[in-house]
Amino acid sequence: MNLKQLILFLCIAILSASCSNTKNLGAHQNLFIGSTEKIKSTEKISSSNRKQLESEMHGLVRPQPNTTVLGVRFKLTVYNMFKEPKKKKGLIYWLKYKVGEPPVIASYTALEKNREVIENHFDNKGYFRDSVVMDTIAKDKKLKVVYTALLDTQYRIRQTSYTNDSSLLSQKIQQKATKQKYVLLKPGDPYDLDVIKAERTRIDTRLKENGFFYFGPDYLIADVDSTVGNHKVDIDMRVKQTTPYYARQPYYINDVYVFADFDINSDTSLIGAQNYQGYTIVDPYNKFKPQIFSRTLVFKPGDIYNRTDHNLSLNRLVTLGVYKFVKVRFEPADSVQKLNAFYYLTPTTKKSLQFQVSALTKTNNATGGEFSINWRNRNLLRGAELLTISANAGFQKQVSAGIHVNTLTYGLDANLYVPRIIAPIRINTSSAFVPQTKFSASYQYYNRTTEYILNSISGGYGYVWKDKITDQHDLTLFNVNFVRPTNITDSFQRRIDTNLTLARSVEKQFIIGTIYNYNYNSQARPNTRRNNFYFNGNVDVSGNLLGLITNPDIKKGDTSKIFGQPFTQYVKLETDIRHYLRLGNQYRSLNTRLDIGAGFAYGNNYNMPFIKEFFAGGVSDLRGFRARTLGPGSFYAGNPQDSFIYDQPGDIKLLLSTEYRAKLFSIIRYAFFADAGNIWTLKYDSSRPGSQFTNKFLNDVAIDVGTGLRVDISILVIRLDVAFPLRLPYLPDGQKWNPIDFGDSEWRRNNIVWNLAIGYPF
Repeated sequence: MNLKQLILFLCIAILSASCSNTKNLGAHQNLFIGSTEKIKSTEKISSSNRKQLESEMHGLVRPQPNTTVLGVRFKLTVYNMFKEPKKKKGLIYWLKYKVGEPPVIASYTALEKNREVIENHFDNKGYFRDSVVMDTIAKDKKLKVVYTALLDTQYRIRQTSYTNDSSLLSQKIQQKATKQKYVLLKPGDPYDLDVIKAERTRIDTRLKENGFFYFGPDYLIADVDSTVGNHKVDIDMRVKQTTPYYARQPYYINDVYVFADFDINSDTSLIGAQNYQGYTIVDPYNKFKPQIFSRTLVFKPGDIYNRTDHNLSLNRLVTLGVYKFVKVRFEPADSVQKLNAFYYLTPTTKKSLQFQVSALTKTNNATGGEFSINWRNRNLLRGAELLTISANAGFQKQVSAGIHVNTLTYGLDANLYVPRIIAPIRINTSSAFVPQTKFSASYQYYNRTTEYILNSISGGYGYVWKDKITDQHDLTLFNVNFVRPTNITDSFQRRIDTNLTLARSVEKQFIIGTIYNYNYNSQARPNTRRNNFYFNGNVDVSGNLLGLITNPDIKKGDTSKIFGQPFTQYVKLETDIRHYLRLGNQYRSLNTRLDIGAGFAYGNNYNMPFIKEFFAGGVSDLRGFRARTLGPGSFYAGNPQDSFIYDQPGDIKLLLSTEYRAKLFSIIRYAFFADAGNIWTLKYDSSRPGSQFTNKFLNDVAIDVGTGLRVDISILVIRLDVAFPLRLPYLPDGQKWNPIDFGDSEWRRNNIVWNLAIGYPF
């Protein structure tokens, strides 16, 4: 079947599916296909405000019509394809009720209820003289409804007053809750019931910061007077007379009790308790050092209660990583207006051992597997220190263009996280997240049996901390990495003698530097916002201090060494910016990523270290090109299908990706995507003509498009993408756009790239 026949077949299938959507409906039944919302107003409404109101109306309509995929009710079509199964199990039942969905029948009662809900919604928005008209349009057993809101002038706030008597509660409301920059009910703003509720919550939140533990938003009442004229209202926010005495008083912390090893069967008596810096700690088996709690808990005896410290303490206990459950309870103390705080902390498993076996296949014709063992101790020195040790071993076999290469790897990694900043100066760490000092060390062995062996040793020391849940800082003050090649075979030596790029992949490297990474992710805090953002910035500097001391210049043949080895000097900058645009519901979104990076070698180095360079192509990069084989620039290393292509590094990288994601059915998602970008060298490379970055870099941009399916079960995403290149930067000018011919088997072999991966590409 050629492309034209395929398109014709799909059109006929879609038309047939659309016609069959109503075939099983009863004589007086109509398929509900959606609603249209309109606004008619006696006063002028801006276009943006009109769209907002119509969108709010649309969001109130129930039920939702059957879902569509490219205008086709795919799920309803699947549902109608099968008769009612005799049993509520099996393939037919799964297809009909899990993949498919039953028709949404139009019900006059439900549609009328929508009209009443919309009318009430506008009442709550200050349109006190509104009415909503409903009109239905039925044709071919399909029904659509039109809701038209007839709006009068919206009422606005003339003035707002707050309770003002001699009580302490009223004084605090006046002092803390009525400052104009915080008040939500401002003169001239539209009347909105939701804003009134939010104002009550805001006042309660402010009071909670000042000790009013037992106060709540329901103790506030808003009297609204709409008779003042000129479509204005006066709002009087006051405390209900029925508010109990204890809710009107501020409370202080009396004693803080910590049950450090609590479970449901624990004895909650204070036998064996110890007092440490004002805290009463119950830990009969001495599992934890008491210093943990003085550093982690924010509440101290004598402090006035406030909700911020309440939440800070809970968050900090959770982020220690040693507790499975964290609970706090406040009880009135014997003293007047004082509270006792009881923390019940249930430890998680201290030690764990995990085994993992995996098989893999890559687009560079490599197949193999890996085995790993991961051990962790979450309370190594009784101070909530986390120690992780991982050992791994793997084997890969790669066959390409008659070349057979076996790769054997094994390694050992160790990381120690200490839940505090270990530094010569005191650093304030009162955020909701306990900061960590990180120590790391690793050894990796890499053996390409017919070519060479690489031994790599690395270590680091630094800090990890978060200001809030959306932000994370990772500062590695000292990072060292030593790579040493051995056992280079004669045949491989002859190849690297004539291939500079290949020679750089096995060069000796000694990196000593500092790395800083900042990450912002607005989706780390669950939300329903239309726009979400992600930013990751990385600065990697090596050899700067040693360079200042020794002042090397490789261009003049002057290199410096430490421990008998030349050290590396470079600066690497990289930023990854992403935008997630929600379209209608949580499953439909348009996502965009911009990845920019540059590396600059200087002083003791002419080129960037190979392991620090950029590469293009692969499962989460330019998906229409095979991994790490694209570029740099307009350089062409060969067809990976016909020849063995080594990784192609670059000093500069630009990548722009956009992807539309939506739900197909159940846990199956689909996507359409496009990627554009490339890598370049900063300096001229005689062995790779066309690789250097110039002011005509846009002419070297590669473009691909594709589609994919994803199995998304929240904790795991399995992704299958298929893509092909649209623009090939290595072809001559005027011929860079790839002529598409799906019917040609040779074209498909050379262009279509399949990518199987875990997780979303970005």
